[in-house]
Amino acid sequence: MRSHLLNDTTTERYRASVTEGVERVAARIATTSRPFTGVVADDLSPRVEAVDLDTPLHDTAAALDELDELYLRDAVYFHHPRYLAHLNCPVVIPAVLGEAVLTAVNSSLDTFDQSAGGTLIERRLVDWTTERIGLGPAADGVFTSGGTQSNLQALLLAREEAKTDSPARLRVLASEVGHFSVQKAAKMLGLGPDAVVVIPTDRDKRMRAAALAHELARLEEEGLVPMAVVATAGTTDFGSIDPLPQIADLCARYGTWLHVDAAYGCGLLASRTRRHLLDGIERADSVTVDYHKSFFQPVSSSALLVRDGATLRHVTYHAEYLNPRRAVQERIPNQVDKSLQTTRRFDALKLWMTLRVMGADAVGDLFDEVCALAAEGFDLLAADPRFDVVTQPQLSTLVFRYIPRAVTAPATVDRANLYARKALFASGDAVVAGTKVGDRQYLKFTLLNPETTAADIAAVLDLIAGHAEQYLGENLDRAS
Repeated sequence: MRSHLLNDTTTERYRASVTEGVERVAARIATTSRPFTGVVADDLSPRVEAVDLDTPLHDTAAALDELDELYLRDAVYFHHPRYLAHLNCPVVIPAVLGEAVLTAVNSSLDTFDQSAGGTLIERRLVDWTTERIGLGPAADGVFTSGGTQSNLQALLLAREEAKTDSPARLRVLASEVGHFSVQKAAKMLGLGPDAVVVIPTDRDKRMRAAALAHELARLEEEGLVPMAVVATAGTTDFGSIDPLPQIADLCARYGTWLHVDAAYGCGLLASRTRRHLLDGIERADSVTVDYHKSFFQPVSSSALLVRDGATLRHVTYHAEYLNPRRAVQERIPNQVDKSLQTTRRFDALKLWMTLRVMGADAVGDLFDEVCALAAEGFDLLAADPRFDVVTQPQLSTLVFRYIPRAVTAPATVDRANLYARKALFASGDAVVAGTKVGDRQYLKFTLLNPETTAADIAAVLDLIAGHAEQYLGENLDRAS
């Protein structure tokens, strides 16, 4: 079975196998007419469970045939212009090329003696990003698996920098529409059940600076320690950007760590027209960025950036077999000294290839396109009496719900919107997301595909209305 190992004697087999796989995927993408087939788990599960993993096929073509049946045919394709659901982007080809290279070479980015140039490329990209943010000459960072890991590490650093002997007194202040990973991180860090203080938002779903000021003053009066404020530059549900300059002022006044979760909004760092929406981010102590959202990178490609690289020492542990202390004195650049992970993929290569082939302006232009599309979508929704739209988008997210012409109980309208989303998904014609605003059910478009048009949005709105009307009509018939 050594013939399956990738080495100097099997390069032709490697080339043929990968080429065959690429051809299959390319054929699927070229002929995909819907973002989803509508398959349900109850139909797909038996096919997957029927595979005898102890009996190999011994043939690449046969394995790909099987994979086509079990995965490729029924995958949810984010490249399709009517995939409008979650923060999933179509990916750029240079990044996919980078993925192929990094997977084959299989560098591990924990120590220099396992990655060499990979370590230096990651460090250069970290520097490039901190320069774009404006964090200053002492800034540093590390690539992560995603925003959840970045937020966890940022709050770990904030906890250590808070320098208190009483963790029960620590508090984290975050927007009511901030990412759930803040609460998750607080629990993982051993903070109390009341550790996260939720700050209300304004009508545009941005953290209210006045409410934050009130809570910071209250914590001080009660002898509690505001270990961190988590501002968001692109909330998951609304794409809203908190008032970063005012929040930074408050953090400076109270000596509180400012973390900016820009997992979604980081694409503005490359924008030629909307970069000003991130004004104030340069005053953060730490920043989360997800290149696999608004830089059009394959999952995973993310990073945590910090204003003061020295704070990364809080995750540093030295193992004699891996990164002994003497390596620091010898100026050997081991990235494991900065990371929560040990073994770590060379995900930075995807962004590197993207910047070297396309350039940052081209990436920013793509993100600008979807932000402009969201503005068009808002106008469509605002002018359509069938829908109620929550707020004008700052980025590329629209939250809305179907409202019937006749006066209908709110709970019935909720069920109609839930039904419409499920029916649309089952049809495979489009994929949209859902959320709650207050206690009411809403739908959500997350627009990250520059190929999506206003006509696509209008067509999906018609489909949603049709499904909702069908639900209401059927229930009215049953009631009568």
